[in-house]
Amino acid sequence: MAQTVKLSDELVEDAKRIAAVEHRSVPRQIEFYFRMALIAEENPDLSFSLIREIMKADAEDATEEYTFG
Repeated sequence: MAQTVKLSDELVEDAKRIAAVEHRSVPRQIEFYFRMALIAEENPDLSFSLIREIMKADAEDATEEYTFG
């Protein structure tokens, strides 16, 4: 269920700028960063790039057959 929350103008502007580059909506960009932050807090030894790769892999269709080579 969607809810309205108040965020600082600065945070929204930063998210808007990055969202445009990443081809996401502003709400999706904020959700993306929130999920990254959760994973980072739970796994402090993981790098940002590794967390992003894990999130990409999770987003891929798990039923799709992987072709090696």
